[in-house]
Amino acid sequence: MNANEPREQGAGGWSQFGDQPPSAGGFPRRETVIMNQPPPPKPPRQGFSVGRKTIAGLALAAMAVGGGAAGAVAATAFQPTTVVSAPSPVFKQASNQLTVAQVAQKVQPSVVMIQGQTGEGSGVVLSDDGLILTNNHVVVGAGQGGQMTVKFNDGKTAKASVVGTDPSTDLAVIRADGVSGLTKASLGDSDQLQVGDAVLAIGSPLGLDGSVTAGIVSALNRTVTVGGEQDQQQQLPPGWGQQRQQQPGQESGATTLGDAIQTDAAINPGNSGGALVNAAGQVIGINSAIATNGGSSGNIGVGFAIPVNTAKQVSDQLISGGKVTHAFLGVSVTDATGDVPGALIRQVTSGSPADKAGLKEGDLITKIGNTPVEGGDTVVGQVRGFKVGQQVQITYMRDGKSSNVSVTLEEKK
Repeated sequence: MNANEPREQGAGGWSQFGDQPPSAGGFPRRETVIMNQPPPPKPPRQGFSVGRKTIAGLALAAMAVGGGAAGAVAATAFQPTTVVSAPSPVFKQASNQLTVAQVAQKVQPSVVMIQGQTGEGSGVVLSDDGLILTNNHVVVGAGQGGQMTVKFNDGKTAKASVVGTDPSTDLAVIRADGVSGLTKASLGDSDQLQVGDAVLAIGSPLGLDGSVTAGIVSALNRTVTVGGEQDQQQQLPPGWGQQRQQQPGQESGATTLGDAIQTDAAINPGNSGGALVNAAGQVIGINSAIATNGGSSGNIGVGFAIPVNTAKQVSDQLISGGKVTHAFLGVSVTDATGDVPGALIRQVTSGSPADKAGLKEGDLITKIGNTPVEGGDTVVGQVRGFKVGQQVQITYMRDGKSSNVSVTLEEKK
């Protein structure tokens, strides 16, 4: 398996009182209140501060009960740390203060429902004339058997056609026909996310367009492998006990996503391709994957989103040329089996960037860029997130010694 395809073998997947509390034993008698003493000042309103930094794809919501593609979703939950005399949590960024309701009101017009004969999902408006960003698996599912229909926040609908798709990153761009004056989304910077940042997920779970759920960023830089053998079933993330093997040259249909944003999510079918937004109402991720326990009990509250920086890079290429160039390292990797976690190099392609940098079969990659390597999927996911021509530092072990090498990635042919 090379680093631009799913790995060949190994484990897949994965108080309220007022301004003063009551005195001991009860509330004070009225005649004991000191009338000439001014009341203490109210404490300032507090809220969440937006931080500086950041498996089958969420499947499509079935269009009929018991049928259609498996649902893909993501949503999150705002968890206020302190709220004082406020009707809803207050979010702060710079001099702006936005409540949850204000954030939702700001973003909802920029999120659409995508419908087809076999399934539905969500999308994010990129331009006022109808360009919409969504997941590749939403387009593949909803587009089967006929043209897609986009439903906007105001209830209007329009037919839509595909501009371009990129299965490697599970992203796609479509265009709604004959529309103008749409409210395009404000895109943030996913590199500035921090674990604990408050987020909202907006989409169309279970066909309920414009739905809002809330939460936090639970983790960053996750690598998840989605899709594969059973296209109609949700897949487990790495480490959840599901085994997958791929023989050399065999296509599994799986997609490995790197640098995914993990969020505690009220997960429901149909959020796929929708917006994950920060406290300022900026899109910082495209909801794309769900971790499930594989049973009939439904969600377990773990969702994943593609960072918006990656989504913007891919969508710009799709809009300008209809296709995306991907970086190429030139190694085939599998999970390490010893005490040291990493990705074991099984094969190095002759003349590849890895070969030119001196990497060899049997080397154990332990870090790529700034990301520790837990297994083969980490290398695959990270390489897919890099740009052609980018220099990447790789840490590896050979004969028990750790070394570093700089690799200049080339375009995958």
